Amino acid sequence: MDTRPLGTPLGTVGPEVSVVCLGAWPLGGGMGVIPDEQAISAIHAALDCGMTFIDTAEGYRTSESVLGKALRGRHDEVFLATKLSGDHSPEYMAEAIDNSLVSLGTDHVDLYQLHSPKPRWPIEETMAELLKLRDQGKIRYIGVSNFSGDQHREAARHGPISSSQPRYNMLFRGAEDDVLPACLELGIGVIAHSPLAKGILTGKYKPGHQFPDDDERSDHFVFREGRADRAWEVVPALQAWAADHGRDLVQLAIAWTLAHPSMASCIAGAKTAEQVLHNASAADWRLGESEMKELAEILAPVNLGV
Repeated sequence: MDTRPLGTPLGTVGPEVSVVCLGAWPLGGGMGVIPDEQAISAIHAALDCGMTFIDTAEGYRTSESVLGKALRGRHDEVFLATKLSGDHSPEYMAEAIDNSLVSLGTDHVDLYQLHSPKPRWPIEETMAELLKLRDQGKIRYIGVSNFSGDQHREAARHGPISSSQPRYNMLFRGAEDDVLPACLELGIGVIAHSPLAKGILTGKYKPGHQFPDDDERSDHFVFREGRADRAWEVVPALQAWAADHGRDLVQLAIAWTLAHPSMASCIAGAKTAEQVLHNASAADWRLGESEMKELAEILAPVNLGV
């Protein structure tokens, strides 16, 4: 199985990346602590099946360090992305990238992203610092995450933005109003995060589900505010639609996200090699116009925003 690009690069002039990206948040313990051996097995499974785009962040617990262990001797196989999760002061940024490089066991990352906007620090100055890191050879491309449409436009005035990470999936479609059009306008490649809506679009979690304390979803706004419960207005119908097409809900959620014309890739998290391979199996499913219309009718009652 090969999940390498299906024709959409990362931005107008960006590099090619696998259309399904391994999201490494769960591998650092974000969904509960897992053994390093299990995480490393999942990472190797991704590389072996062609899922060579991996996304992490300095804020993902032990994710960067476990990736560093797994990628020893294999860095040349990976397009590696991480994110600046802390503040955007020049001092912090310089320290953060060096810490990430040490944890990841490399001298550069392919894509360095701002994890979220930090209005306290002018974006012009933040972009200038990112361009310095690029000129120093520590990063190759610059990306943003969780930015609004106007924040994308402002950042792009001060340097090249190759990628954007918005929350985007069948339940959270708010990015369609502002963010995705801005990315198309600016030639920024979208790598959607949360295509499975923190597990809601696996069909595993019924209303009222309680996560263990070591699972960050136990206090995530999607579950804390009851938004997840609303999803059950449409999840059974989506499961049935996927089954009618010989697939399951996980594969449908990934394929649906990838169908948007702005998408370069989507970031699917996994905790096991089996989950990695299952996520990868959605890469070859192209949903047509008539299928998307059918799904839009099912989804119409529920849009949980951004």
